[in-house]
Amino acid sequence: MLYKIYETQRSLMEPFSDLAHSASKVYGNPLSMFGQNPFAQRISAGYDLMHRLGKDYEKPEFGLRTVDVDGVEVAIHERVEIDKPFCELRRFKRFTDDQTTLGKLKGQPAVLIVAPLSGHYATLLRDTVKTMLKDHKVYITDWKNARLVPLSEGEFHLDDYVNYVQEFIRHLQGIYGNCHVVSVCQPTVPVLAAVSLMASRGELTPLSMTMMGGPIDARKSPTAVNNLAMNKSFEWFENNVIYRVPTNFAGAGRRVYPGFLQHSGFVAMNPSNHAKSHYDYFKDLIKGDDASTEAHRKFYDEYNAVLDMDANYYLETIRVVFQEFCLLNGTWNIKGVDGKIEPVRPQDITTTALFSVEGELDDISGSGQTEAVHSICSGVPKSEQKHLEVKGAGHFGIFSGRRWREMVYPAVKSFILSHQPVAAKPAPVVDPVTPVKIEKKPSTAPVKWEEVATKNVAIKSLRKK
Repeated sequence: MLYKIYETQRSLMEPFSDLAHSASKVYGNPLSMFGQNPFAQRISAGYDLMHRLGKDYEKPEFGLRTVDVDGVEVAIHERVEIDKPFCELRRFKRFTDDQTTLGKLKGQPAVLIVAPLSGHYATLLRDTVKTMLKDHKVYITDWKNARLVPLSEGEFHLDDYVNYVQEFIRHLQGIYGNCHVVSVCQPTVPVLAAVSLMASRGELTPLSMTMMGGPIDARKSPTAVNNLAMNKSFEWFENNVIYRVPTNFAGAGRRVYPGFLQHSGFVAMNPSNHAKSHYDYFKDLIKGDDASTEAHRKFYDEYNAVLDMDANYYLETIRVVFQEFCLLNGTWNIKGVDGKIEPVRPQDITTTALFSVEGELDDISGSGQTEAVHSICSGVPKSEQKHLEVKGAGHFGIFSGRRWREMVYPAVKSFILSHQPVAAKPAPVVDPVTPVKIEKKPSTAPVKWEEVATKNVAIKSLRKK
């Protein structure tokens, strides 16, 4: 019922939001009659803010068209490599006519970025992708909004998430021989499970895993998010935050954890900060500070765009990660695509290097939660393990913004490169236009004239026929 009420309210607000947007433009135009009003700038700013507070935020696009590689502008073509019912494996292929740059691109590591499925779209990692494209072949998991997935596609469980990750890793291994994996926030747990299962079976595992701000051990430095998940019962979540998708969506009838509830939770964590941010936006509009207002729009266009999660996946994540700590207790069993049940054993990982990253001020995954991965991956040599705590960084700062680009990325780049096999030098290319002169040395062997005569007779005979 709550989902229907929310959709009804949103539909009723939509025309008023559009009207506010139009009014903002009218009062903001100095050539219009309304723009001559002495308070026109303030009125325009007020209507603009009203529009943004009431509008519906759809999924943004990555919008990455080019990237600078050592001073050369390289074109980006975004395409879907694998299309699953609940996720797309998206590739950002790079193109250039510069032969020197092309040679560099071909030898760079392939990286699978596993984006979080926790309310926001994968585009939240736009800055992560853009930065890594300078030095890596980049793929990303682009999770779909569950309310747009028809019931005919079946349910989506945490086990399915782990199986998806394994399939994507194998896909990159099939192309490049092997790859590196970077997981941000929520996927650190299922990614570790995926690699653990591959290691237990004796499969080829990724060259390295970089885990950033994830709840490997949510018991350490618990945040407000952790406390909510740990202190409420499983039944409370099932009865209070799970709703069915209304009939006006493709996934009508599917049980989901609605994105608008997740978004409300995010805002409730820091309501004063969001209120101040919107008020500053209002003042920047009045002052005509275009740079600040555009930065505000870009951030909230991303922050306010949320997706629904399948109820099975969400509830299982609450139970496995935050309530029963199955990964840490060694009690997590996963059903594979073949129906076989297998235990998750991180200690079986031996050939995948491990790098953990935490933000000093992370209010979603507290201090020590990601670093805990090192204690359970006992099979990885200590020399192949590394940890980084980013001073002054919050949760978003470790994968987006200045601290990500200046402090985190150089360390991630160096770690990946140190575990990338050295490519064999290509054979020298011979220019087909330049004729190659071949000198024939005279044979010193004696000529057998009888054999020559016999061959000549045979040739003449064939010609007559």
